[in-house]
Amino acid sequence: MKIRILGSSAQDSRSRQYVSTYLINGTVAIDAGCLGFWGTPQEQRAVRHVFLTHSHTDHIASLPIFTENVWTPSDDCPEIYGSAETLDVVQRDIFNNRIWPDFVALSAGMPPFLRMREIHSGVPVTVDGLTITPVKVDHLVPTVGFVVSDRDAAVIFGGDSGPTDTIWQIAHQTPRLRAVFLEACFPNSMVALAKASLHLTPEMFAREVAKMPSGITVIAVHIKVCYRDQVIRELHDLHLPSLEIGECEQDYEF
Repeated sequence: MKIRILGSSAQDSRSRQYVSTYLINGTVAIDAGCLGFWGTPQEQRAVRHVFLTHSHTDHIASLPIFTENVWTPSDDCPEIYGSAETLDVVQRDIFNNRIWPDFVALSAGMPPFLRMREIHSGVPVTVDGLTITPVKVDHLVPTVGFVVSDRDAAVIFGGDSGPTDTIWQIAHQTPRLRAVFLEACFPNSMVALAKASLHLTPEMFAREVAKMPSGITVIAVHIKVCYRDQVIRELHDLHLPSLEIGECEQDYEF
């Protein structure tokens, strides 16, 4: 399994993760924060499945651009997966003929731009040799993380979340779990903001890591760019084993 954190900044794209997209094996994306701004239309067209964690803008911002970029006059179009609540936001607040043309309605009468597929926590979906299981986490809007596995390995995308438990309980039951991509948004001095917005600080991050199986790689992602240096210092001060700081445009292979 090959995973790339897509860059979202024209300069210093490796360290500036303003918005979130994770590309798996070139054909499956977790979130669409910058998917529509990445690569060539041909590279984007290889992405056939987009799984949305939730409806906040940094996770869906480029979805309308992506669906336009990859459209062809054929029946082949990307599948967009999300909870009922997330797909409702996508339909009402993006594809609504105000923010963007209603590609959902247009797809009913012409070669489709997209197909939307509802997912449910705990119910796996199999696409392109991957089994992807959404798991509810704790954020301001309905949000899921994802357990992604193939024949050789499994990884977890924690999604945007404050302290949570179910996904880590599932982690202990997941064979061949190799890595977790876990957010570390704010420095410790902003713990009140982190709690109010249901995100993590490094100290909170460490408490989540303690709930996970031992011996797996934990990759810190979704670090607010303006606080990145401070958050990284505070993460390193925790001396967590197998901690990595996520970098965009780097391939992670499991």
